[in-house]
Amino acid sequence: MKMRALSYLILAASLAWMGCSSDDDSYVPLMAEENEEFSGGDVTSFNFSAEAFGFAAPELSFDDRLRFGVGNSLFNQSWVTAPSSTTGRDGLGPFFNARSCSGCHFKDGRGRPPLNQGERSSGLLLRFSSLAIDEFGYAIPDPVYGNQLQDNAILGIEAEGEMKISYTAITVTYPDGNKVILQKPDYDVLDLAYGPIAASTLISPRVANHMSGLGLLEAIPEATILMLSDPSDANGDGISGKPNYVYNVATGSLTLGRFGWKANMPNVNQQVAGAFSGDLGITSNLFPDEFCPPQINCNEIPNGGTPEIPDENLSNVTFYASTLAVPARRNFDDPNVLEGKALFNQINCAACHIPKLETGAHPIDVLANQTIRPYTDLLLHDMGPELADGAPEFDANGREWRTPPLWGIGLFDVVNDHTNLLHDGRARNFEEAILWHGGEAENSKLAFMQLTAIERSKIIEFLNSL
Repeated sequence: MKMRALSYLILAASLAWMGCSSDDDSYVPLMAEENEEFSGGDVTSFNFSAEAFGFAAPELSFDDRLRFGVGNSLFNQSWVTAPSSTTGRDGLGPFFNARSCSGCHFKDGRGRPPLNQGERSSGLLLRFSSLAIDEFGYAIPDPVYGNQLQDNAILGIEAEGEMKISYTAITVTYPDGNKVILQKPDYDVLDLAYGPIAASTLISPRVANHMSGLGLLEAIPEATILMLSDPSDANGDGISGKPNYVYNVATGSLTLGRFGWKANMPNVNQQVAGAFSGDLGITSNLFPDEFCPPQINCNEIPNGGTPEIPDENLSNVTFYASTLAVPARRNFDDPNVLEGKALFNQINCAACHIPKLETGAHPIDVLANQTIRPYTDLLLHDMGPELADGAPEFDANGREWRTPPLWGIGLFDVVNDHTNLLHDGRARNFEEAILWHGGEAENSKLAFMQLTAIERSKIIEFLNSL
């Protein structure tokens, strides 16, 4: 039996209403699972303040805590233009989206779309690509602006352009007559400084994810993820999750993708190095080349060294990102939350958002052999035409997205003062996010809509507990 099916049967058995007979005295209420509050196993934090995403794994050694602190400093520091007396943090740009990692992942949390046209993006960027693929499997970038719009530049150089978002209201009506107004975004780029983008260029918005539990996701055995996959929907359940195999720069080979909205990064180190390169314009040994439009000669612009972030510093940031603890569940034993969890499974959300997994071996000892509750399968799923960006990434097509982990989502409002969800932040709350689901999740969305308003609210209470 496939692990996905086995996991679901176990969940259904453990979460179903028990003792349902004509004798009311025989009813047994739903109960929380043992250790259910430990979302990250031993890598769980019980601080639910505005700093909830920023705590280290509790079991780190003294030396590793020092290393975590160094990585934290590099993650939060603002990089400056070269040359500078602060040589350890110069080399910003020449084009960039933020001056620090925390500029997009504020308090290690989640970004959001701008609230208005005058506001700078707060963790949302536009990816540029085409339908054509290079020899490594990457989608060919825009010939002028590269892989993403960088809306900032160093002194003396004009920024590439400015993102524009407009919204169209869409009304969704439940069978019970209740209505929800969704906002459908449309993206454009204004004031392009170096000519138009190519007619074949695809624009895909991507919001910065929160940082919790990245190392634990890396520690899930590849065999586990592949056992959850069913790319041809062989069991006929309408769920056809598939793995994405992506280019691993360090090994020069294709590797299972785990990180990014389309699982386009194989490990935390490459994810971090890619963000330094694309978002800050900071080179590394993994990504040694600056990108400039054809009108700008990058070689004539002072840099912060070759590479601008040395391997040791990149490794420290990777260690920091890998060992951030996962916030514990709140209200996990509340009756409404337990009923919401049962309904979440009843409408088959757990077919993709797998509640419980086991990590395997990992070079960072505290991440190994943990029972975790990330609510993801790390696989690609067709989410339907409304969420499609048309942009392929390796094996991911233009309608497919990685199942995002749900742990920590109930604290976005506490940490980042918003509840925006999905890859571009279009959903302003959990309900809107569910109503945007399509494709493989269409039946679950329709089942959600068929529930009573009270039942829907209990699912929301459950999601808020994660």
